[in-house]
Amino acid sequence: MNDEVVLEVRGAVKSYGFVTALDGVDLKLHRGEILALLGDNGAGKTSLVRAISGIMQLDEGEVLLEGKRLGLHSAGDARRAGIETVFQNLAVLDNLDVASNFYIGREKTWPGWLGPLGFLNVGKEADGWTSQATELGIRVLNPKQEIGLMSGGQRQAVAVARAVSFASKVVILDEPTAALGVRESAQVLKLIKLLPTRGVSVILISHNMDHVVQLADRAVVMRQGRISGSAIPSKGSVPQLIAMIMGAN
Repeated sequence: MNDEVVLEVRGAVKSYGFVTALDGVDLKLHRGEILALLGDNGAGKTSLVRAISGIMQLDEGEVLLEGKRLGLHSAGDARRAGIETVFQNLAVLDNLDVASNFYIGREKTWPGWLGPLGFLNVGKEADGWTSQATELGIRVLNPKQEIGLMSGGQRQAVAVARAVSFASKVVILDEPTAALGVRESAQVLKLIKLLPTRGVSVILISHNMDHVVQLADRAVVMRQGRISGSAIPSKGSVPQLIAMIMGAN
């Protein structure tokens, strides 16, 4: 991690009717940093991530990437800017195979001059997945296997591998190890640790404090739509972080 700010949120405000989800949030993410975003349910984490991911537009405030204001109107805008997001429940499509999930939104087609109107190049997608999985140290899964028939850890490994492979600046991970076993979680954590080595920054949403301590360089706590505090994650700072989450600090 270095001092260069790659992503910045300034004065983020978002309301849903009479409910204020974000109330003037300021956030900075540094180059190569793994930043844990903590908070209880309803703290505003999801709204903030949705704004950065282009899924939701802010009522007030702005998102800057490398100092330039982003005009995000869709998830596609964010991906084109170099921001990848892996949501807890929307990471993969069960009816598609491994390779199709890996290349979703970036489908390989032929002939090339037809672009997205061309025929799906199934063989090229299968070869691409196999190559990337080998590079990332993932046990190579059959690219033709329907992902809905796979374990939770295998499914999440494909989703995180997709983010690792295609993100150029920022990856946002929403509870990436939720409902996974110890061995499956270890595989996903290993992939997350690869990101800073590639110059990619990470925003990690997690309720697993052990994983936060293992991975994060810094933790920011949200409560009632605001940033309530921050700390360097360690075994000694866990009680302090929990107190901030609960509003007891």
